[in-house]
Amino acid sequence: MRRRLVISYLLLMVLVLMALETPLAATLASRETGDVRADRLADATRFASLAGPALRGGVPGPIGGELSSYDELYGIGAAVVDRDGHTVVASGSWRSGPGTEAALDNALSGQQFSAPDSVWPWTEGSIVVAVPINDGGEVLGAVLIATPADGVRRTVTAWWLLLVAIGIFAVLACFLTAFGLAGWVLRPVTELDAVTHEIAEGDRGARVQHRLGPPELRRLAASFNNMADVVSDVMDRQRAFVAHASHQLRNPLTALRLRVEELGPSLTDPQGRAEHQLALEETDRLALLLDALLTLARAEREENQRVTVDAAAVAASRVTAWQPLARRRSVALRLAPAEGPVYARTVPTAVDQALDALIDNAVKFSGAGGEVTVSVRPADGGVALEVRDTGPGMTLDQLDRATERFWRAPEVQNVDGAGLGLTIVAVLVDASDGRLTMRPAQPRGLAAGLWFPGVDAVPGGGPVAAAAG
Repeated sequence: MRRRLVISYLLLMVLVLMALETPLAATLASRETGDVRADRLADATRFASLAGPALRGGVPGPIGGELSSYDELYGIGAAVVDRDGHTVVASGSWRSGPGTEAALDNALSGQQFSAPDSVWPWTEGSIVVAVPINDGGEVLGAVLIATPADGVRRTVTAWWLLLVAIGIFAVLACFLTAFGLAGWVLRPVTELDAVTHEIAEGDRGARVQHRLGPPELRRLAASFNNMADVVSDVMDRQRAFVAHASHQLRNPLTALRLRVEELGPSLTDPQGRAEHQLALEETDRLALLLDALLTLARAEREENQRVTVDAAAVAASRVTAWQPLARRRSVALRLAPAEGPVYARTVPTAVDQALDALIDNAVKFSGAGGEVTVSVRPADGGVALEVRDTGPGMTLDQLDRATERFWRAPEVQNVDGAGLGLTIVAVLVDASDGRLTMRPAQPRGLAAGLWFPGVDAVPGGGPVAAAAG
């Protein structure tokens, strides 16, 4: 934007300079030419007063010596021509040219003549003047003077170069002024753009300096800071409410479950015992939901702190931790071999929590005899992890909605879960500047992929987590 503003200022300045300097340049050329024409007309008039005897008596008289001296002194050719167009007296450098014929015709008709009106730096030719020689109202001939225009061209060129230099200086001054002015005007906008990106990346404490730029933009910066404060406060309150509500509901839920359990021995009716068992399962599901909400609130509250973790070690740890559940459900859970440590840069616990959620879903939905494979490898300058199962998978529409809060596919409504696992994964991956991808696996099942930024080497002073769980 600064470049566009500076270009617009410069364009306006150039147009103003052209509007001012073009007429001035033409005026200077006309003035310089007019001064020379006026001097030559005065000289030709004086020569005309001396040329009368030469035309009446046919003898040169003093006019011949005057023209020769004039030519030697100024290098300007002059001639006296009679009414028939014959040259009577001429100086040594006199040469008749195209312009002299029109000048002679005007002079013999009794009118003074001078041309051209202006000498331009790129034109050739001479400045020609002609004055009639009168005797009692009768035109006896004319005096012609042809002045070389080289001197006038040099003078006009010098004036024009001076105007160009002034224009360049003005454009340069305008550029420096416009650059500084545009920077002053756009500095709040530039900072506002940078702070907006910082807030979008998770730094909710970033704010704009509201004492920069013009008053209108200072007010905009102050309003933006107020809005950011309000939004940050609302988000903090919302997350605090979710965390506190999830935590505070655990105690009454635990008490409720104990009371429901105590009712069991007093129930003798088989249908009552079945309802009692369903009530216990619902309390367990509610406890699971509260745990998921608490985990989600903590994940969303995570700031931009980064730690370096060995993703291969974390994956091995999580596969080991989930092996008992996988064996109990007759699911083959294995870790694909990895070539040494694979380091990733993430927010704390992002890799292990994300793998926990993905492995939990894969084991849960693969069914007896299913297979779940976890792999880790370097990719695209970072670390790629994949959890692949042989379960029923999801349709493309279901994949689009899989990370929505509390969303569950219609065919798995009765399966244990709160519908927040993939939401937590998405939040943790986004906070780590990573990517979550899900696609149908071949020949069946689901392939859930994670990508986290990598590091060239393990930082010597930063926190390093080798494994979790």
